[in-house]
Amino acid sequence: EKQTLLEKEEIEKQRQMVCEEIVKQNEEEIKQLLFVTEEVKEVSFDKLSINLTNYELRVNGEQVDTPPKEMELIFHLASNPNRVFTRDQLLDEVWGFDYYGDSRTVDVHVKRLREKLEGVSDKWELKTVWGVGYKFEAK
Repeated sequence: EKQTLLEKEEIEKQRQMVCEEIVKQNEEEIKQLLFVTEEVKEVSFDKLSINLTNYELRVNGEQVDTPPKEMELIFHLASNPNRVFTRDQLLDEVWGFDYYGDSRTVDVHVKRLREKLEGVSDKWELKTVWGVGYKFEAK
């Protein structure tokens, strides 16, 4: 049977009213759920935990002082294990499109991260992909 356009519109209005009523009746629960499910940005590998929400880097359970850009860089790389990023991609994605510094900035930050992370685990490594860029290699 064919419904007229008016009947379809009326059904849609009724659905909308029912949805609005359900939301009204459950507004507090919905707000609590949204609050509770706030995303925590954290990645973990063997002997390494990177929590960008709290800007905490832990190696063997011990917190390691790490400047914000180093944290953001290691988080970005480790959140995309085995993906190779060029220096320019990292500058855009970590430093932002409005950053006009030298791409060697990435090299300096990687060097500092390596000093903190070298030899911690044989299950992952901050690797240079010659002629391309860097990756967080998970083995």
